[in-house]
Amino acid sequence: MSFSALDSELVGPLFATEAMRAVFSDRARLAAMLRTEAALARAEARCGLAPEALAAAIEAIPAEDLDIAALGQGTALAGVPTIPFVKAVQARLPKELERSFHKGATTQDIVDTALVLQMREGFSVMAADLFAIITALAALARQHRKTPCVGRTYGQHAAPVTFGYKAAVWCLGVAEVADQLPWLKSRALVASLAGPVGTLAGLGDQGPAVADAFAEQLGLGTAPIAWHTRRARMAETGAWLAVLVGALAKMAADVAHLASTEVGEVAEPYVKGRGGSSAMPHKRNPVSSTVVLAAHGAAQGHVVTLLTAMAAAHERPAGLWHAEWHALPQLFGLASGALHEARALAEGLEVDADRMRANIDATRGLLFADAVAARLAPQIGREAGHALVEHAAEQVRTSGAPLREVLANQPAFAQASAGEVLDAAFDLTPSVDAAAGWTDRALATADRRRERLSSPDR
Repeated sequence: MSFSALDSELVGPLFATEAMRAVFSDRARLAAMLRTEAALARAEARCGLAPEALAAAIEAIPAEDLDIAALGQGTALAGVPTIPFVKAVQARLPKELERSFHKGATTQDIVDTALVLQMREGFSVMAADLFAIITALAALARQHRKTPCVGRTYGQHAAPVTFGYKAAVWCLGVAEVADQLPWLKSRALVASLAGPVGTLAGLGDQGPAVADAFAEQLGLGTAPIAWHTRRARMAETGAWLAVLVGALAKMAADVAHLASTEVGEVAEPYVKGRGGSSAMPHKRNPVSSTVVLAAHGAAQGHVVTLLTAMAAAHERPAGLWHAEWHALPQLFGLASGALHEARALAEGLEVDADRMRANIDATRGLLFADAVAARLAPQIGREAGHALVEHAAEQVRTSGAPLREVLANQPAFAQASAGEVLDAAFDLTPSVDAAAGWTDRALATADRRRERLSSPDR
């Protein structure tokens, strides 16, 4: 039985994409460790510290040839996977080469660098979904930039906006997080080669040259000093992934509410058999929103694990580094699942503009109370106008009469050019135009950030 959603055959496909599960699979980890060792061998050969043939011999060992079960048992004994891994690889190398294998490196160098290689692949897997989500949400916002709908605060009707405005908020929220990815990659995608206590003393005065060549071989950045216990880059990666899921969860929370029976303004894309109930045949539950919100709920604890690991004692801590192994792959997996479901929402959301318009009238004009008070303020004062409309709103709630009718029958209101004020206040056009203007402004920014995401050098 699996202990995590990422590698569970039962629930894994719900919460993480197959592509991301493959990136962080055991086989992928072993392949990354082999690639790391081969890069070390090439770097050391360049500096005259290892035979030229060693790197090719390492590259000739397929990850599939390594016995994962045996390595797992060895890891349980050694406390880290690198020790049984090194023994297994050495056993497959010619005697004249195996003595130079893993020279100068330590367990953490191999594990951390292999994880960074997996992270790089994970970022690449996510990039396509990020680009597609921003593109689709921008299109949705433009399509509905003047589709009026209810604006809600504290879960209640507040004032009119447009559905395009809502979608633009979602779009820019995701684009803002995506825009941080190039910076994050420059911080996180750094090779680790520092030896047992971080000085790479085993390689003598060649240590810095080997470290630089090692990073170059892998296409990774270099660090000016060991980052064995400088774990900010891992915490930053985890925080970015959680914030990304949070941006997607904003959209998912809105969609889940808008898709509720009483609201009925949107529906998730229809897929036969999706969102059903084991007891209620009529149900069409918002599965995509549910998965995104579940990822948001689960991601936060993993970030705490990474933040806790920053308090690493001396040159290597007991336990805190190991705890990261649980957190980062899970965060990548959760983010991949959230992105997958968010893309389905962005590209296929069903929008009911007629229901949106009907819901504007559901409170018998109370949605326009703010506009009425604003129109009254120049004539009878802000406080007096607010009090008059507040009193009228209470009458609407108790009597069921429309707000416009209640206001028109108020003596104080009649002295304030009632017809002209009411006509202007109950006109949707100013609210729609304002929302459309902000939508255009937000999407212009989102478009720029999306293009930076797709730039080859980013």
